[in-house]
Amino acid sequence: MHDEQQPLTGFTVGVTAERKAEEIGALLSRRGARVLYGAAMHTVPLPEDGELASATEEVLSAPVDIAIAITGVGFRGWLEAAEANGVRDRLVEHLRSATLLARGAKAKGAVRGAGLVEEWTSPAEESAEVLEHLLARGVSGARIVLQVHGDPMLRFQSELRDAGAEVLPVTVYRWTDPLDLPALDDLIDAVLAGEVDALPFTSAPAATNLLNRADRTGRGERFREALREKVFIACVGPVTAAPIAAAGLPYVMPDRARTGSLVRLVAEELPRLAR
Repeated sequence: MHDEQQPLTGFTVGVTAERKAEEIGALLSRRGARVLYGAAMHTVPLPEDGELASATEEVLSAPVDIAIAITGVGFRGWLEAAEANGVRDRLVEHLRSATLLARGAKAKGAVRGAGLVEEWTSPAEESAEVLEHLLARGVSGARIVLQVHGDPMLRFQSELRDAGAEVLPVTVYRWTDPLDLPALDDLIDAVLAGEVDALPFTSAPAATNLLNRADRTGRGERFREALREKVFIACVGPVTAAPIAAAGLPYVMPDRARTGSLVRLVAEELPRLAR
């Protein structure tokens, strides 16, 4: 009975999350795992993000022709940060005269939640479709505000600029190196030493920064080799898995994109693979 309740006894699992580290660690420990913590990134809190405040001031400095909401959480986060800086009402009024576009249903919901009305939403909920729509209508001379979330959308921006637009990217949520870099380096060393059996990922930035840190410290090639041959990689969903897939590493995903489902998957699959 003991093994059924603690299927991960004897296994070591690395946790790279920042925000959910304790929650994931507790779920793994309860199943018997030894947990190694090494947050791979740090999210800059919105009210403290000077770059976001500067971008907002630039948006407010002249009329906006087109504003694009890419994510619901990002658009809402932007308005929350503007509220913390005392300019939310001014920003909403400023965007009211612009043509508003939303990438998908969640972004549209955030636009409506702010008391604004979008003119168009991408039926496929894809950035490429938003770009196509903009280029088809013509953007020459237009001042365009692009709310981005994580991915800087550099190609999207350059195509609009090539078409004659002025593009103001507003980056909501920036990721930097973790506050405890030595812990991340120790986790990478543990993987290289063959001490880590599994790595569950809950965010794409954590996966990206883990690989980048290994590269920046001259351990990239050996690290990828160790991951490929010795480590069971599980990603909470396809967005999180994208950098792992791009690196050509094998991974699995749970049926539901939930932390609990991710831990259950590791607890079920890891002992089976070891046998």
